[in-house]
Amino acid sequence: MKSRSGMYAVSWTLSYKPSLSNLKPKIIASLFCFFQFIANASYAEMYGNYDAKKILIVTETENGQKKGVDLRYLDSIINDLGKHASVYPPRFDNAADLRRAKADARSLSGVLDILVDTPTASTDLLKRSSLINSIGFMLDIPGSADKADRDFRNLLNQMPDDTFANYRYGVFLADSNQGSKALPYLEKSAKAGVKQAYYSLGMVYLSQQNMELAVKNLEIYKGLTPNNEHVEGLLDAIKSGNVKFKKH
Repeated sequence: MKSRSGMYAVSWTLSYKPSLSNLKPKIIASLFCFFQFIANASYAEMYGNYDAKKILIVTETENGQKKGVDLRYLDSIINDLGKHASVYPPRFDNAADLRRAKADARSLSGVLDILVDTPTASTDLLKRSSLINSIGFMLDIPGSADKADRDFRNLLNQMPDDTFANYRYGVFLADSNQGSKALPYLEKSAKAGVKQAYYSLGMVYLSQQNMELAVKNLEIYKGLTPNNEHVEGLLDAIKSGNVKFKKH
């Protein structure tokens, strides 16, 4: 699995935004998402306290114990992790929250690993496991990228037309410096009605320095999300030539 090494950092000049010249994101899309956080002048919420072991449910039946997964509790943890680490760099209120989040992501991945590492794994669990491991990748947890790729491939083998799987896998591939591989999945999800896919497509093309297709997709996204000043600013920067690339 490829890492973020060799990616392009990008910066552009906008009056209301700080310089990006010193930032080294996993991907250009993550960079811009981080930029949006800055523009909103918001701070990270506190990360919750969870017990990953509680996602496992043991029920006594006539035939013995039956083991299951508490999807509601699992989803609450995933949602909280996603608020802080769905883009790079992660945003946490303090170092203790970050350490706890990493521990939770590792634990959840380990628990689900036993259940999803099979060609016939539950698609409900695969969707969640793929998200957890994608988040783990953003948290720099070793091995997370390979696990996420495994989960997405398994999910798409079972559900090739699933909109969620195509979009999330496309984003993951872009995040892991595989923009060319990401394109067909993002295009498929865009045609299926995922607005954000056009933004992701635009950012992938921008990272490839294909300005024409970058502008085309970002314009579509802009039309689908009126009054989005961040996209307007980016489009203005591209069209005015204020986008600079630096390979790391």
